[in-house]
Amino acid sequence: MCTCHTYFNSKVVSFEISPTAGVLEFHQKLPLYKPTRLVGAPEAAKRLGVRHVWVKDESSRFELPAYKILGASWATYRELETCFGPFHPWSNLDELKVQLKDTDITLVAATDGNHGRAVARMAKWLGLKSRIFVPDDMVEARREAIKDEGAQVEIVHGTYDDAVAKSAHISGDKYLVISDTAWEGYERVPTWIVEGYGTIFTEVDEQLRTLGMEQPHVVAVQMGVGSLAASVIRHYRSSNHTTRILGVEPTRAACVLRSLEADELKEVPGPHISIMAGLNCGKPSPLAWPFLRNGLSGSVAIDDSFAEKAMCLLAQDEIISGESGAAGLAGLLALFSERTDADKASQIFGIDQNSSILIISTEGATDPQSYIRIVDSASKTC
Repeated sequence: MCTCHTYFNSKVVSFEISPTAGVLEFHQKLPLYKPTRLVGAPEAAKRLGVRHVWVKDESSRFELPAYKILGASWATYRELETCFGPFHPWSNLDELKVQLKDTDITLVAATDGNHGRAVARMAKWLGLKSRIFVPDDMVEARREAIKDEGAQVEIVHGTYDDAVAKSAHISGDKYLVISDTAWEGYERVPTWIVEGYGTIFTEVDEQLRTLGMEQPHVVAVQMGVGSLAASVIRHYRSSNHTTRILGVEPTRAACVLRSLEADELKEVPGPHISIMAGLNCGKPSPLAWPFLRNGLSGSVAIDDSFAEKAMCLLAQDEIISGESGAAGLAGLLALFSERTDADKASQIFGIDQNSSILIISTEGATDPQSYIRIVDSASKTC
């Protein structure tokens, strides 16, 4: 029996969106830039019965274990430029840092792990301070990783959404809030976050071209507040793409799926308990919502067992993917685990033995002890 909840969207449209200029060029100026690898996952492809499963492995982006630095860095730069620019031309961060040397600013963010660490890293690179709000159930390894970036970490007694609310009330000339979710009156920075993630798909396009491979027929993407999914939709649901997109989220934090069913933004009250900590969000970003509502071909809410199986299956393909990182594959495993949903999904997504699927492994083993325990345990059943 499939322990998942599905929604198939009959209102999918294409979007007329021009790529944002300068994003890739900005990332190329950051320390140690190189494209993350795009690798085939033959074991996963065999399990799903498709020709190719491509995995964009974000486990080492600028030597951080997740993709979040792409959005955090671009949004931080654009917000700093808006508030303190225009900057003189620069070719590396040291030259930009000199222009900010008299700026007494603290970057503020709420996080369930990776976004906060990325904001803290950007602050460290630029010689700024950072203050990161985290929910009280965050595992120690992720909390310590943020502290190691030089951030002041403040524990909020509640959920990720409570941490967001706390950060939203920080005000004053000495603070810049760098949030990947939007609220009323706060949309500029989350827009830049979504733009920043676009570098992932620019790289994928070039990597597939180099391999002589076609564009993916389906992309499975993690939800959370929906910022990464919005970036996927902006890229793959443009007028020259017909790629289908599947959204994936934990059963107890299925705010996007509930919103799709209601055709309006819905909140899922906490606690949001799942090993997919990066996806434990109770409210979609209002900024991402129009893309999610009209760009997702379907959505699936899954329990943790599928994430564990996906982590194990990716490990067989020599890909280290954490609990949230493996969620895209987990959603596909869940979707095709029950015949009724599988038949409908195959029809809607056009998946068959000739299909090519893209998964974004958004993080590596950000909680190493948990990763070893899960993969060792799941290896008996995956």
